[in-house]
Amino acid sequence: MQILIVLMLLTYIITLYFMRNPLKHTKPFMWRRFLSWFPLGMTYAFMYMARYNLDTLATAEVITKSQKSQISGAGFFIYAASLFISGPLIDRIGGKKGMILAALGAATFNILMGWALYVNLHGTELNLVVWLTVLYSLNMFFQSFGAISTIKVKSYWFHVRERGTFGAIFGTLISLGVYFAFDWSDAIAKSVSLNPGESIPAIRDTIQTLFALQNATVPAYWLIFFIPAVLLIIWAMIDLYLIKDSPDTAGFPKFETHDASHDQHQIKLDTWWSVIKHILTNKIILMIGVIEFTSGILRDGVMKWYRLYAKETGHVVPNISDNWGLWAAVTGIVGSFIVGWASDKYFQSRRAPMAGICQILMFAASALMLISSLSASGYPELMGYSALVIMMAVIGVHSVMSGTATADFGGRKGAATATGVADGFSKLGSSFQEFVLGAIITKETWHYWPIFLMPFTLLGLFFAWKLWQELPEATRKFIKENEAKNNK
Repeated sequence: MQILIVLMLLTYIITLYFMRNPLKHTKPFMWRRFLSWFPLGMTYAFMYMARYNLDTLATAEVITKSQKSQISGAGFFIYAASLFISGPLIDRIGGKKGMILAALGAATFNILMGWALYVNLHGTELNLVVWLTVLYSLNMFFQSFGAISTIKVKSYWFHVRERGTFGAIFGTLISLGVYFAFDWSDAIAKSVSLNPGESIPAIRDTIQTLFALQNATVPAYWLIFFIPAVLLIIWAMIDLYLIKDSPDTAGFPKFETHDASHDQHQIKLDTWWSVIKHILTNKIILMIGVIEFTSGILRDGVMKWYRLYAKETGHVVPNISDNWGLWAAVTGIVGSFIVGWASDKYFQSRRAPMAGICQILMFAASALMLISSLSASGYPELMGYSALVIMMAVIGVHSVMSGTATADFGGRKGAATATGVADGFSKLGSSFQEFVLGAIITKETWHYWPIFLMPFTLLGLFFAWKLWQELPEATRKFIKENEAKNNK
């Protein structure tokens, strides 16, 4: 049933892509652009599976909650710090090469994490937490190439007035990645445990047959790392063949997107320092970064902790807990589509208004989570639905700010670095929440969880309000010229 829902979602976004053509591109252009963004996006989605599979180890109680926080927090910090390397690098080499590097690098270190877990579960003495911390951090270094490579390619293929829709597509692919990361990884973990009573028989039998696990004496949890590594290698090969960095490299005329690069013809961005300086002196990009810092806290502060909350407190909504990845994906897709569509339709491609509305929703939902956590009965439905509202809103914010606004204001020339700054701030938020929540949450103090989240919704709202009216100058000119033509 889940696979059917995912296929329906993929069919929907592909159909929407071909139906949404405000600039009247030719069919050959639309198809060639599809053959660039779709494999790129699917590779990025499976990178999520190679990123959040670590959380499945905590749910399976292979590592503790605090150990998960230590490993994950270090990895997300490395992701954030790497923006000074990965952003300018991708701006120089292009999104295609960047995504292939991302996929192969993440695959390599997932294989090594699986190996470390394999030898540990077979009795070899090693400090598993230290090994996973180092290898996961290296995995996250290469993971940092993924989002910025996606946006780099998008910045050449999509006009500013189309990017709200692409932001929705980007959010959909992120949401599918969440589904792969949580539900597929969870299905693998249940299938390879020594007591696979809750596993799906067809998946369990397939995995046990493929990897000869019928007589296993230890749970084969290393497959949580090996399987996404194989999938990433397959997608890297597809990317090598299909992706084109820009329309002119695919045989089409040069395409003007009317983002910030339209006004940068006299600005030289040919060195690492010139790109970094140009982006880090852009106040708008830095304010987007602060919003993304709050989105990293809210997104991973809910996505990575809800299942642990339900398991530890016993306040379970089975349909949500057992299908957390699917529900997070569905709500994230709804959020990203509403936010992306509305930013183009009602706000002239201004991204901040919808981000601000989402922050208000997240504040209300986190307040309801606090009420639930303070109640003796726990109101599990209230907690579960509130968590899903946050997932819907925060994926909307992330897709439209990191996936769209950064390319608008960074321009094609600096799209990867601008996205790297925003994505780096987001992962800094992810790292921050891991260390803080890992330190303060016990079975008796889960009410600290929503209390910690609430102030960051207000911080995000403040900066969204500061950016409410902002648009790249080239976009303003394009809109005015278009309106003048329509009024004639």
